[in-house]
Amino acid sequence: MKTQILAGLATLALAGPALANGDSGDSGRGERLFLKCKACHSIVKPDGGVVVKGGKVGPDLYGVIGRKAGTEPGFNYGAGLKELGDKGVVWTVELVSEYVENPTEFVREKTGDAAARSNMSYKLAEGGEDVAAYLASVAPAAN
Repeated sequence: MKTQILAGLATLALAGPALANGDSGDSGRGERLFLKCKACHSIVKPDGGVVVKGGKVGPDLYGVIGRKAGTEPGFNYGAGLKELGDKGVVWTVELVSEYVENPTEFVREKTGDAAARSNMSYKLAEGGEDVAAYLASVAPAAN
């Protein structure tokens, strides 16, 4: 009985940080999951410091949390994400998590346009909250 109680307390102690953050995700797991994302995305600081060297098919994701959708300088976004930016949508951990699950469905829902599309075809079936938490963890201090 004593062993079971200690095991239960140990489990709660380890889960404490995750429970305190609610569904905010696990940035360590998100960093590992981001390996799938780097085929299209990099994370590069404005001073040129490379956090993750990746592709250029998608926009640089440094500072995406807190950025207005469709506005990374120098990236040519599709109409759907530009419209989200025009509507004032700002990326939060929750919105990024939702977006990566089904990008086109997200754009259609948020724009109200059943024909709207996202140019991101990859869907992250699980772990979106972790990737979003990772992106938040490498964000500028102001975010």
